[in-house]
Amino acid sequence: MKKFFEFIGRWTTFILKRTGEVVILFFRILSWIVRPPLDLKNITSQMVEIGIRSLPVVSLVALCIGMVSALQGGHAAQLVETMGIVAGGVALGMVRELGPVLTALMLAGRVGAGITAELGTMKVTEQIDALETLATDPIKYLAVPRFIAGVIMTPILTIYATVIGIAGGYFIGVRKLGIGSRQYIDGTIEALSTDALFSGLIKAVVFGAIIITIGCYQGFRTRGGAEGVGRATTLSVVTSCVLILAADYFLTAALF
Repeated sequence: MKKFFEFIGRWTTFILKRTGEVVILFFRILSWIVRPPLDLKNITSQMVEIGIRSLPVVSLVALCIGMVSALQGGHAAQLVETMGIVAGGVALGMVRELGPVLTALMLAGRVGAGITAELGTMKVTEQIDALETLATDPIKYLAVPRFIAGVIMTPILTIYATVIGIAGGYFIGVRKLGIGSRQYIDGTIEALSTDALFSGLIKAVVFGAIIITIGCYQGFRTRGGAEGVGRATTLSVVTSCVLILAADYFLTAALF
């Protein structure tokens, strides 16, 4: 019993310590954001990396999810003979949950892992130490541009994914389920509301902040050469995904 409580205590201490370090990094990033000048060239470069280069995978996932949602909704609607609810169900699902969450999970796998691998490699090769020697703060130079780009591009990608998902649902609903084009469009418009759109964007901003903060945190604390970079990258993706899903629950409970 004593060893069990020691084990619980060690893990509790470990989790609280890591949580505190992440929170400190987050507020250090915010403190540098409000202190100009900002490196606009670096921010633009990161926006291209995070946003434009993520379009193919986001497009594919959103299209497939929208089509699958329409199929599943169509089969359920046939049982109660109310095909008109399919459009609204797909639209609300994409705006409130599927659009923000799936976009964030894709970015965690692509962008979060990339940030951790890049910063981790710089850490183990002592490039970050060299920046400090040159009186350049690594957080301002490396983390802040990525954070700003991530917080800006994640909502934009979420809107894009939502539109693609609704378009996929429209294609399936009209072509396969036989729903009238006008009926589907009207159902989509009726289902959407300002609150739903606002909640989806809030989630996207929070998810973007989580992905970038965790990616930078794991990158800055990488140890152990190439093997350590691999461990940090894996841990970054897993941690980001878990936090995204946990944050989604709490945000949904708070917003609705």
